[in-house]
Amino acid sequence: MVPAGEYVATSDVDMPDGVPPGQLTPGGDFGWLKKSYKWEASGDAPAVESRGEWHGHNIVAADYGFQADATLTEAPGGMYPSGSLSCISCHDPHGRYRRDDTGAISTTGKPIIASGSYTNSVDPDAKFAVGVYRLLGGIGYSPKSLGNHSFTDGPPAAVCPPNYNRPEDKTNTRVAYGSGMSEWCTNCHKAYLMKTPGTQLHPAGNGIKFSSGIAANYNAYVSSGNLSGRQDTAYTSMVPFEMGTSDYSLLKKTANSDGSVTTGPDSNANVMCLTCHRAHASGWDKSTRWNMKTEMLVWNGDYAGKDRNGVPAQYSQGRMHAETKKTFYDRPANYYGIYQRSLCNKCHAKD
Repeated sequence: MVPAGEYVATSDVDMPDGVPPGQLTPGGDFGWLKKSYKWEASGDAPAVESRGEWHGHNIVAADYGFQADATLTEAPGGMYPSGSLSCISCHDPHGRYRRDDTGAISTTGKPIIASGSYTNSVDPDAKFAVGVYRLLGGIGYSPKSLGNHSFTDGPPAAVCPPNYNRPEDKTNTRVAYGSGMSEWCTNCHKAYLMKTPGTQLHPAGNGIKFSSGIAANYNAYVSSGNLSGRQDTAYTSMVPFEMGTSDYSLLKKTANSDGSVTTGPDSNANVMCLTCHRAHASGWDKSTRWNMKTEMLVWNGDYAGKDRNGVPAQYSQGRMHAETKKTFYDRPANYYGIYQRSLCNKCHAKD
């Protein structure tokens, strides 16, 4: 058994048919790329499927059984070649990008004293810099093996609690996303940023601030049929948001895994790519945090599963109950409505 926190992908032997991947990092578990599902549609319609390659970023790592996307030859909304996608497509293996005490990010200058990713990371000072979030590549980054793709946007301002690979059955793992995540994602997915008019699907980016109505919905929404929530208890890592800041002292005070800060958005907050998607992979198509291809997330008070009698196939979608629950990071189903609809409603309250 792989110790929790050691890898970002559950080994094949630990996730046979019906058993979900076990890593619960904010970015998700690459093991979902190896989980494919098929179920019967209603009437005479052909069977429906959810292929593993649809569940996230298809990294090329042959030694671990990960292969390039067989369908998409380039990143959606961009030109990054799928056959060249690997861990170092996003993460600089040498960790050259650093943040100094002015907030400037560069590849040279003050030596890096420690990671800058965590709440317990030291702060940069007059002598030393810290690493950028998660060793992400910055402006000008291009893996030597590729050579023709250079990043134009720098890494985001974000801070993670040290204890982050964990179930969320009692408290959220809250990454304090500050700003710049969507901008960084568009190093490969340029068409999806709000600054490209007419090409984005859901607006995202530093400039997409929550309206007063959207913020009010988020803060009031608890579950389908329950709008009794408060701003000070509104946050859920199933639908995270950016705080609209690069103030690391504030980010460090916000990130936690013990439920100490559960405040929802204010007028400075904005939606980002990771509001709806996990960075690595998830149990659902397009790496979404919840199933966006079904009407009900919870059916008759419990998560859907093909091993639960009476659950329509369009809700279980070939998954076992344990697999569906794991995509919610082990949250009890009673966190939600008896018949819970899409978590898009956390912002839009249309259910």
